Amino acid sequence: MMDESEERYLPIEEDKKTGKPIWVDVRELRVRYRIPVSGVKRFFEALGEGKLLATKCKSCGERYFPPQAYCPNCRSSEMEWIELNSYGRLLTYTVVKVKPESYQKYPDYILGVARLDDGFNVLAWVLCDDFKRLRRGMRVKIDIRKRDGEDYISYFIVPVED
Repeated sequence: MMDESEERYLPIEEDKKTGKPIWVDVRELRVRYRIPVSGVKRFFEALGEGKLLATKCKSCGERYFPPQAYCPNCRSSEMEWIELNSYGRLLTYTVVKVKPESYQKYPDYILGVARLDDGFNVLAWVLCDDFKRLRRGMRVKIDIRKRDGEDYISYFIVPVED
């Protein structure tokens, strides 16, 4: 049996949400993901064409962004591609000042969620020089371009004039 002085050296903390003990590993874990995307490869091809796509299930009609190869609702693989409207409204945003290790090379950045005019919610980086200009409900556009400092295309939320 351990006494109280020995217990404090265990990598166990109380989970702030549940109050239950959790193990906190003391080593850093670096992971590089390889995720098969053959079922949604068209999404990435469309980004290269300047288009943002979602999927719609031919069986039950559910629509998905990010796109899905199979419908989580009815499990059908009969999906069709639909092009999204690029305009919408900013639902929420946050300025990220404490970044994960792999994002340390970036200055503070903004993540936001936009609801597009056709009803899809899109999570993306917000491109804005001054976050104080942002307001919930403002008009935004999804812009497709290369991410600064990296050699691949992604999509971003950009404020537009009302």
